[in-house]
Amino acid sequence: MQISNDEQKVDELLRRGVEEVIDKKDLRTKLLSGKKLRIKLGIDPTSPNIHLGRSIPLLKLRDFQNLGHQVVFIVGDFTGIVGDTSDKDSERPMLEAETIKNNLKNYKKQVGKIIDLKKAEFHSNSTWLKKLGYADVGTHAEIFSINQFISRDNIAKRLKEGKRVSLREVLYPLMQGYDSVAVKADVELGGTDQKFNLLAGRDLQKYFGQTPQNIVTGPLIEGLDGRKMSSSWGNTVNFLDTPSDMFGKIMSLKDEFIIKYFELLTRVSMEEIDGLKKRLASGENPKNIKTILGKTIVEMYHDGKSAEVAAQAWEETFSQGEIPKDTKTIKVKIKAPIVDLLIAEGFVKSKGEFRRLVEEGAIKFKGTLEEKKIVDPNTLADESGALRIGKKRFLRIEITKK
Repeated sequence: MQISNDEQKVDELLRRGVEEVIDKKDLRTKLLSGKKLRIKLGIDPTSPNIHLGRSIPLLKLRDFQNLGHQVVFIVGDFTGIVGDTSDKDSERPMLEAETIKNNLKNYKKQVGKIIDLKKAEFHSNSTWLKKLGYADVGTHAEIFSINQFISRDNIAKRLKEGKRVSLREVLYPLMQGYDSVAVKADVELGGTDQKFNLLAGRDLQKYFGQTPQNIVTGPLIEGLDGRKMSSSWGNTVNFLDTPSDMFGKIMSLKDEFIIKYFELLTRVSMEEIDGLKKRLASGENPKNIKTILGKTIVEMYHDGKSAEVAAQAWEETFSQGEIPKDTKTIKVKIKAPIVDLLIAEGFVKSKGEFRRLVEEGAIKFKGTLEEKKIVDPNTLADESGALRIGKKRFLRIEITKK
């Protein structure tokens, strides 16, 4: 593929979804020169799902790929066991190798939803990191000082609070940095929380006689609850979510993040986004713009038809009060306790949780005539209909005398 050095495209590449570039002048010069660069991104498989927060550097990787550069994706199957502490307020536990192996099963499929895998290099960093011995690690560690590590904001905060910081955590930046040496990276992508690790790659490359990589950091994105999107907090939209779940999650997003999601998580043109911003500013219902966002994201990870179906189903369910057509149906004997049905189907974990939901008015039953709240925890199923648990969970009940 021919390298594009279109100045306008290069400038947008270095601006959209970018927090900082080191060294921006040098990288821009290289991009405009037409030289084919090796662009590195690594992700540790600490969860089986890749979420939209990870799509920020992945989309940037695709931007480079679309200009003709060689993208190099690294699965941190070795670093994932050790654990990166860059964005953590406490020590991250080591993961079992088996956990990493299970998490990896669908990683390539998920990454392939954004980048063209046929034109990408796909590596596991255990390939080179497992070969290193104490002498190698000692040599790499000599390049850095403890002061550099403990001056990082989150580490300094933990030390000040008297929290434990393991020596293992000190080694992580060395490993990520050595990845850059192993693949001869020209550019590395990552979040703002990864800056120390990315700079470590520059230092190690310099030691090994390579030209230090340029760095492109992207911003972090808020999850559905307003905190940083994180698998550990469960506030994520995942690449492998079903179209209906993905669309529904986007529709639950706080209005203040709509435009940010468009800018960072899609490649809708900035001109179109400006138009959507003006519509919001003029007082248009944010739900309309959020619907466009939801359909855009579902189409990115599934297809256009799935996006339309998911949007229509959401509208029927949440705006018109309809029960989704694909809701699971169970057959039960008349006067079966509703709490037992919901526990058996995994909708609630215990009778205590069911009682709490009933007290909050979160469980409703829609029979042949009307929908009404369940107010008695001992309510029995005495007619066919559908249960609505909260806003997003449904269960159809078909009464049988057998």
